[in-house]
Amino acid sequence: MKKTALALAATLASIAGVAHAQSSVTLYGALDTSVAFFGNQKGSNGSGNTFQMMSGNMSPNLWGLKGTEDLGSGLSAIFKIESGFNIDNGKSGQGGRLFGRTAMVGLNSTQGGTVSLGRQYDPLIDLLQPMTDDVTFGSAFATPGDMDNYDNSYRTSNSIKYTSPNYAGLQVSAMYAFGGQAGSMGAGQTWAVAAAYNHGPFGFGAGYFKANSNSGTAATFDGLNPNTDVNVDSSAITGGFVSANSLQIIRAVGDYSYGPMTFGLAYSNVDYANYQSAAGANSDTKFNTGQLFVNYQVTPVAVVGFGYNYTKGSGNGVNASYNQFSLGGDYFLSKRTDIYALAGYQKASGRTIDADTGALVNANASFGDFGNDATTNKQAMAMVGIRHHF
Repeated sequence: MKKTALALAATLASIAGVAHAQSSVTLYGALDTSVAFFGNQKGSNGSGNTFQMMSGNMSPNLWGLKGTEDLGSGLSAIFKIESGFNIDNGKSGQGGRLFGRTAMVGLNSTQGGTVSLGRQYDPLIDLLQPMTDDVTFGSAFATPGDMDNYDNSYRTSNSIKYTSPNYAGLQVSAMYAFGGQAGSMGAGQTWAVAAAYNHGPFGFGAGYFKANSNSGTAATFDGLNPNTDVNVDSSAITGGFVSANSLQIIRAVGDYSYGPMTFGLAYSNVDYANYQSAAGANSDTKFNTGQLFVNYQVTPVAVVGFGYNYTKGSGNGVNASYNQFSLGGDYFLSKRTDIYALAGYQKASGRTIDADTGALVNANASFGDFGNDATTNKQAMAMVGIRHHF
């Protein structure tokens, strides 16, 4: 009996050693902050121009662990847990969640693709965002209020996602999130699908996203409120619509590189359906956005860029429009550390829904998705910052 126990222990130790040799766990993160200027900013003591610390501009502040275990025959177990925070004050992000950015586990097959379960980004973020200027200059080039999740402000909980292998540049992904509402399977659920094709200097992608709430009170998608533990990026732009019973996003993007130049175009349609307003509980408003950007790689370690965004709202008396111009420059001191400068200007016009009263009001500016709402229809922004990856 004693010999059998010793043999079993030796066998288990051997298996553990093999598993350890074929497994990996990586600690990673990013730190990003700046000194920033915002014009006409709304505050508790009135409004005016401000100088302030501003974090998470080019990249979100985060730390995480990700790992893989080789199961043999091209199959691997994978996991990723990622926590967001504000470097300026040390507070946790995403409503104080420990791993509010990502918390997932799954299986990856070299032949069949990846299946993952947990709190995740949707397929539009995975496949379309890499072809936008968000990957280069972040929040300063984002859609106003990030209403189409251009800057991945929001995530989806309780989700299962499939992503295909890369077939000669073509990749597809689909996601479904369980609402978990007893007696109403469709309440609170989210689903999405996207496809992208990259070949040489050219890339193109498109996707569809739909999130439902439970009578405007609960949803698996952070951007559909009232989800009181996750704040919207801009109360002035999207705050009046997040009580919607459903949110639909359609996006298409494309980019092209020629020498040191990269050009990009994007379109999105966002539909807030059946939200509460002064006109009633079945209000509906759509926002259409067109974007373009041009980047120039000045040297291997320096890039500059220009972006333009036009967003137009319509429905339920809303006719707000937002014209936004963005500038960016980034210089890498090393592979992990860079310094940057961002600037821009936004002008709003027309009428939109007030987040507090549900009534139509004059649209105010709120540059990018920083959330520093202005008290007028104009806002300028400028910042200089530093970022470090580890």
